[in-house]
Amino acid sequence: MPSLATDLLARVASFLAASCAETGVWVISTRGRSVGSLLAAEDGWRLSWFAGADPRLVGYAGTVDGDVEALAQALTLRLGAPVRLDLLPS
Repeated sequence: MPSLATDLLARVASFLAASCAETGVWVISTRGRSVGSLLAAEDGWRLSWFAGADPRLVGYAGTVDGDVEALAQALTLRLGAPVRLDLLPS
């Protein structure tokens, strides 16, 4: 299990990558399972859910604007369990 410092560094790296990247894909996971994706494209951000994703996540209607850390926190609060967004290498 990663330490708190490792997790914090990973989240900061994801946030910085999101701030600097014009395009990118993040995998959304919780409880050891991938449940969705976040796509950053030149024309905006798109949030997609995989089949079987928890309805509390699928029903998210909040802001998706590039603040990956804020999105992870909002989804964590909705679900009541940690939600991670991991940037896929390009």
